[in-house]
Amino acid sequence: MFKFASILINFASLKEFFTRTLTGAVLAVIILGTILWSPWAFFSLMTVFTLIGLFEFNKLFQPSGYGRGTLIYYFIGISVYTLTALAGMSVIDVSYALLIVLGFFILIAQELFMGSDYSWRHASGYVMGIIYIAIPFGMMNAFFFIKSADMAFPWFLLALFILVWMNDVFAYIVGTTLGKHKLSQKLSPKKSWEGSIGGVIFTVLAAWIFSMIVPELTLIQWLAFGLIVSLTANFGDLAESMLKRSAGVKDSGKLFPGHGGVLDRFDAVLFATPFVFFFLFLI
Repeated sequence: MFKFASILINFASLKEFFTRTLTGAVLAVIILGTILWSPWAFFSLMTVFTLIGLFEFNKLFQPSGYGRGTLIYYFIGISVYTLTALAGMSVIDVSYALLIVLGFFILIAQELFMGSDYSWRHASGYVMGIIYIAIPFGMMNAFFFIKSADMAFPWFLLALFILVWMNDVFAYIVGTTLGKHKLSQKLSPKKSWEGSIGGVIFTVLAAWIFSMIVPELTLIQWLAFGLIVSLTANFGDLAESMLKRSAGVKDSGKLFPGHGGVLDRFDAVLFATPFVFFFLFLI
């Protein structure tokens, strides 16, 4: 009886692993494909993920009745994404991105017309969702154009995603094989210090490989790139776990079989993007 139950558990785990792997592979092909196709293909794909991410965040953060958000919330969210992306792509002057500030005040003002349920909590949830989701997704588009005069290939954007995925994969592999010390028992009991350290090591190794392919950054700069990605990706994963814990759910959505929703799949890269962006800007 116990042996049969053990077989069923192992089969379920194996099935989940293959589902997760297949979904991750398909998503990786789609993302890398749009990056290699054109900036506008990537822009369009991230627009869709931004909308879904805004919905998922609001559903998790807001109390009952506010989970779907308002039309103003989604309009401003996509507007903020678009302004951030177009400014980063040099399609519009960066000064137009200051319109984002007006959007935040409009979100606060709309609460004055929401009847007896108006609350600063609702307004802050809308604003936080846009800061956490729309702005990082928009900033990703700028990575096409953070380059030297001799660089005609989106290496930095590819590196951002590949290094985040490397950290995720090897943190999982090392954690499941060697993990003994919990990284955060309350937020993510399956994550270990060993897994996180393994993710850092292999991500930095991958950055070292990039240094041999893309000489626009020095070896030290590429290693710093990899270290920043790995550390902030871990924070992003824990931050999303904190959001889900507070909402009492396992996943942010069901869009990606084996992974959950947009926030489950992009939590690490969303958190890493602003840090890497400003790192590249400074150097």
